[in-house]
Formats: sequence, structure tokens, C-alpha cells
Amino acid sequence: VVRAGKARYIGASAMYAWQFQRALHVAEKNGWTRFVSMQNHYNLIYREEEREMMPLCAEEKIAVTPYSPLASGRLARDWAETTTRLEADPIARQKYDATADSDRRVVQRVAELASKLGVPHAHIALAWLRQQDAVVAPVIGATKQSHIDSAVESLTVDLTVEELAFLEEPYGPHPVVGLIPYSR
Repeated sequence: VVRAGKARYIGASAMYAWQFQRALHVAEKNGWTRFVSMQNHYNLIYREEEREMMPLCAEEKIAVTPYSPLASGRLARDWAETTTRLEADPIARQKYDATADSDRRVVQRVAELASKLGVPHAHIALAWLRQQDAVVAPVIGATKQSHIDSAVESLTVDLTVEELAFLEEPYGPHPVVGLIPYSR
């Protein structure tokens, strides 16, 4: 694709770290174009990528561009608030419903800090993501102009080390979701 001039770079998405390492190795071994980015599922209530993928990307100098930075809207509003998407999105429910108790505590911290700083919840979640070392930019799933405007406005929020720790402290491990299943 790159050699044919159809793309300048290639990236990968939604796989286990060992699968991505294998893809990097095969590309290097065969003289193929190297992956330059990983689009992975990563946000304040789903941080499992920190175990293997983020260290791999840092070691290999791979840009991280996480999808679902607001956890399908869960990090953009109060926990009790409901939306049509929340009720109708089976994929989001599959990803997050099983860990609702743990996630609620994180979302409550986001709300508390947003109130203290006088900014929307989404600004806190996006600022946290932006301040993670390996992350170069989130993939924003905007469906309205106001979503894009809010994402841009979030660039004005810088969290302290203490605020980052406050947000991260209640996180609990989650089952791995959003990956390509392994088949031989």
C-alpha cells in the first residue's frame, strides 16, 4: 500500500500486544513497511492496554491513537444520566456493563474534578488521555459539531500529577475487550 503510493504510513488496531509484535517482526524480516501507529481501546475506565501494548509502543516508538476516549459517552456525563446511545448500543454495553461498579467510581472522580475546575466531564477525560506518555492523539467519535468543539476546548485543561493520580486511583482490572480473536 505504501510502496504503491496509496498511503504514506500504515497503522494497526485492536489486537493483542503479542500479535502486534509479531506483525512488526514479520514486516522487519521481510523488508515491508513498518507500522507507525496503534489505534487501541484506551480511556480512564479501560486501561488494560497499559499492561503490554503501551510499553511495547513506547519501546518501538509507535504512536498511540486510542479510540473510545470517552468510553461511549460514559466519561462525558454524570453516571445516572442516560442517553439513547447508552440504551441502544450493544457493543458499548458489552464493553462496559460488566465493570459498571468499578467504572462508576472513576466516573464520579471525573465529575468531582470537572466541578472543581469548572469544565465539562469530557475535558477531564480527554486531558487525562492527552497527558499519557505514549498517546499522540485520541480518535474522537464525534457525531455533532459541538463534540469537536468540546474536544478542541479540552486542550486548555492540564491536570496536575495529583489530579491524574486522583482519577486513576479507583480503577480496577477489566476483562480484555475490543480485540481481534486469535485463531490458528
